[in-house]
Amino acid sequence: MNTFIESNKGKHFTLSDRISIEAGIEKGWSFKKIADELGKSPSSVSREVRRHLIFSPHYYDGRNRRKTECIYFSSCSKQGVCGNLSCSSLCSKCRSRKCASFCPSFTTAKCELLKKPPYVCNACPKLRRCSHDFFFYRAKHSHDTSLELRSSSRSGINLSPEELDQLDRLVSPLIKKGQPLSHIFLSHMEDIPCCQRTLYSYVDKQYLSVINLDLPRKVRYKKRKKKQLDTPVPGYRKNRTYRDLLDPSLFEMPHRQDVLTKVFYCDPMSFWQKGRLEKNHEFIRYILPKGTSFDSLTEQKVNLMMNHINSTARASLNGCTPFQLALLLLDAKLMSLMDLRSVPAEQIHLKPDLIK
Repeated sequence: MNTFIESNKGKHFTLSDRISIEAGIEKGWSFKKIADELGKSPSSVSREVRRHLIFSPHYYDGRNRRKTECIYFSSCSKQGVCGNLSCSSLCSKCRSRKCASFCPSFTTAKCELLKKPPYVCNACPKLRRCSHDFFFYRAKHSHDTSLELRSSSRSGINLSPEELDQLDRLVSPLIKKGQPLSHIFLSHMEDIPCCQRTLYSYVDKQYLSVINLDLPRKVRYKKRKKKQLDTPVPGYRKNRTYRDLLDPSLFEMPHRQDVLTKVFYCDPMSFWQKGRLEKNHEFIRYILPKGTSFDSLTEQKVNLMMNHINSTARASLNGCTPFQLALLLLDAKLMSLMDLRSVPAEQIHLKPDLIK
């Protein structure tokens, strides 16, 4: 006999475990002995058996049951249940008619042996001559039922209709303003009863009033390729690097002698050299889609746009906004002089109508 294995405690029963339970019951073993063999708790084995009982009626036609099987047989005082009102004898003593065929109160008694372990008839010596209903434990049936229950319990929505409606009223208006789900989740983490990945699933399955088209990037995702080929460099970019533009005179005013500009150019097709700017570029395109003219932009509009972008929480900053990080490094007076102001999380708007 194996000792109790702590590593098995708390884990689901496997099919082989259930086969061992069925075999142990057939041998007449106690739940304690079966549990020791499996490295499980005896109470776990007991619950496993009681949860997956297979009911097998002794009589498939209830009218064939014996009247002695009724739990009210010894105290029954009914008369004329069969419709013969002239009969003066008790129905429980009638030899010509069976109570089960007429009496609506007929209730089958349960075998007393089923009220204590092992709770089943697998190894009962009275099985062939017993007139009670049977209960069996079968490993295959138990395993299939357990897998189906485990699957169904993990599907669907783990929220009540009221909680889902509250989540929809919180998240959907913010998505329609163009706010990324990451920003919404980080800004309202205490009010959202699920993780960020689950939010994407709710939108994808249309549990909320918004759809994938309302997410800025979701509809642009494509299935990843197994192997990505090297992108050829266009002809006009060949043999050209930022060193070709190191001469600051190309960017300075002709009538000024002092240097006003410091320029850094990335190598062609080397976006990783300015990786921390890519997210801002993406947010700018939310407000100014490709094909939009920049002629109507003013300093006030650009500041407004960047205030909203820099007030968006970033997962790469541990849930903080660029403004919060900037206040740790820069003077707040400088931010005010540059007209850079933080925007409340609920008011973030990353749609083209922000600057219209």
